[in-house]
Amino acid sequence: MSIHEECGVFGVFSSAQTNVSDLVYYGLYALQHRGQEACGIVVNDDGLFYSHKDIGLVGEVFGGSKLRDFPKGNMAVGHVRYGTTGGSSRKNCQPIEVNHQKGKMAIAHNGNLSNAYELRNKLELTGAIFHTTSDTETIAYIITKERLNAPSIEEAVSRSMNILCGAYSLVVMSPAKMIACRDPYGFRPLCYGKISDGTYVIASESCALSAVGAEFIRDLLPGEILVFSKLLPVKFRTKKEICEHISL
Repeated sequence: MSIHEECGVFGVFSSAQTNVSDLVYYGLYALQHRGQEACGIVVNDDGLFYSHKDIGLVGEVFGGSKLRDFPKGNMAVGHVRYGTTGGSSRKNCQPIEVNHQKGKMAIAHNGNLSNAYELRNKLELTGAIFHTTSDTETIAYIITKERLNAPSIEEAVSRSMNILCGAYSLVVMSPAKMIACRDPYGFRPLCYGKISDGTYVIASESCALSAVGAEFIRDLLPGEILVFSKLLPVKFRTKKEICEHISL
């Protein structure tokens, strides 16, 4: 039986407008072994999200002019999928994008929730309508629900981690912030590094950091949240995890 690493996630945060989609492309290419079913990229251009995702390998999905169609931006998130839950369909491709009352969000997820059915059932009973069959949409709903009452996106992610059970790593992109988090038990890998120009990179494996010329800094600790933004540095602590704010 072959080994499946069950999806790969990749994120980029830069202090300047640049071709972040190119960095994500090469990062996903390095993570291709983690998922050959589908892939996707979402670029943040000053709060406007541009995306492309489809069934197929990275080179196929972003061949031709697809990669060149992306605008420059200072943030981007990408994903390669190996289907662990949900069928092989374009609707299950990631990253998942959400428009809610407090803004936009894009989520790339690696792993599985042990309480996914329970959470989804509760959400559906409150009127939630699901368009995919993956755990990622359940996570998106939980974070969105918490964001409506939380003072920040990182607080919403932190609260959501008290609800989500299972093995997961996430890269969440809002209009102004990039957030990386790892489940409290550290079942799914996630690390980050830095390119010489100051660009931060988040990836499921360090090989993807090397692919874009980033120097490995460290693995995220179990239950840890990292927040990348242009705000002043802050320290943020909750019951289960620490949030380290990285300022550019």
